[in-house]
Amino acid sequence: MVRIQSYLFFFLLLKISLAQPLPPRERSGLENPPQAPDYADPANWAAHPRKADAADLTPGKAQLADGQDVARVDVFFVHPTLYSGSHHPDYPWNADTRDVSINQEVDQTTIKYQASVFNATARVFAPRYRQAHLDVFTVADSVTKEKALAIAYEDVKAAFFYYLKEENKGRPFIIASHSQGTVHAARLMAEHVEDSPLRSQLIAAYLVGMPLRPDIFQDIRPCEGKTETGCWVSWNTYARDYYPPHFEKWYRNALSTNPLNWQIDSTYAARTENIGGVLKNFNKIHPALNDAQNHEGLLWIEKPRFFGNFLYQMKRYHIADYNLFYMNIRQNVADRAGQYWLHLEAPSQP
Repeated sequence: MVRIQSYLFFFLLLKISLAQPLPPRERSGLENPPQAPDYADPANWAAHPRKADAADLTPGKAQLADGQDVARVDVFFVHPTLYSGSHHPDYPWNADTRDVSINQEVDQTTIKYQASVFNATARVFAPRYRQAHLDVFTVADSVTKEKALAIAYEDVKAAFFYYLKEENKGRPFIIASHSQGTVHAARLMAEHVEDSPLRSQLIAAYLVGMPLRPDIFQDIRPCEGKTETGCWVSWNTYARDYYPPHFEKWYRNALSTNPLNWQIDSTYAARTENIGGVLKNFNKIHPALNDAQNHEGLLWIEKPRFFGNFLYQMKRYHIADYNLFYMNIRQNVADRAGQYWLHLEAPSQP
């Protein structure tokens, strides 16, 4: 059974406050949420190997290739929050998966910059889901917070079960996510992967952009090297010497994996270890973009080097948690998948 601590963590996560609490809004949208997506309909997948989508893209000029047609593994990717502007008058707290503008933003940001990193090694499955509005992480009303995230999680779970029934066919898989997606993906692992036969199919989990304690799972341990399998990694990227709000409560004891050397200690990784990151235009791979070093639950970096970087004074690199390390992640996915197959196909010892 999953430990009580895991459930307590998810309950506490709902109470994160990164800004001043907002006044409670009407809860009518929670009592009558948007229509639940039917995952038999390809339109309800932001990425699916049998449709053309942004997860098929590769940065640069023919330097990389989309390998989904021959991939032997899958990735189930849960995207972050893109419902962050004005609250819809009918559905203030959960996005409608039929909303064209939100879907376009999902596709042209997180699917393009994050989910595509897996396409060299894995078929990419990324469900659209009734994501909770960004304000759930600051609203004072705990009922609104919990219900909105619960609606989103039910969709993620339904999509995963659909994938398992219709697409998996015993294939090994990766679970990957970012930000709000990590809240749902971590819960999915705790409730439906860890204590089940699916555990043997898990290559690794990339649970990025949300502070998670190393002991969040009962048996699935943090990865301690670049080829370990059946484990998980996580990081939250900030400028060196910067401490985010609520650091002591949420970050100091979080797992931080350095995506340049895949260590969980404070070993420094220089820029030269960065194979390449991608910027917003996605038309070039930038080698040696930045360094990285774990520091008390944070991943600290020096300012990325690219033309025009003097215009950027960022302290919180949350939006670029995947972009900055794009090629290292891409290589690591291949390394872990290769190690999984090597172990699985190795002849048994007499």
